[in-house]
Amino acid sequence: MRHHKKKKLGKGTDHRRKLLRSLASAAMLYEKIETSYANARAVKPYLEKLITRAKNSSLHSRRLLLGALSPMAAKKALEVIGPKFKDRKGGYTRLTKLNNPHGGQSKVLLEFVE
Repeated sequence: MRHHKKKKLGKGTDHRRKLLRSLASAAMLYEKIETSYANARAVKPYLEKLITRAKNSSLHSRRLLLGALSPMAAKKALEVIGPKFKDRKGGYTRLTKLNNPHGGQSKVLLEFVE
């Protein structure tokens, strides 16, 4: 069984951490991103935890978000996305597979649930 095993995505720890931060910041800013299936599966739990943190706009939450996202993304998370999901218990994001006519790596649309 593979309980609590992290996906490494073929990258080192620092590169993987920066990739997750970059994808999460882009998803917060644009509210939808198109990425590979593996990257989307890796960033989804990270993003869900950040949205849960953004629902409570205390100083502690603000500082944690600033450490995990870019400053503009953290500001939008606290002012727009957190209040938008105030009454929702979880499941803030959705993955939709996109048609890939040329083969290769499968693409996914990661977006917020309305």
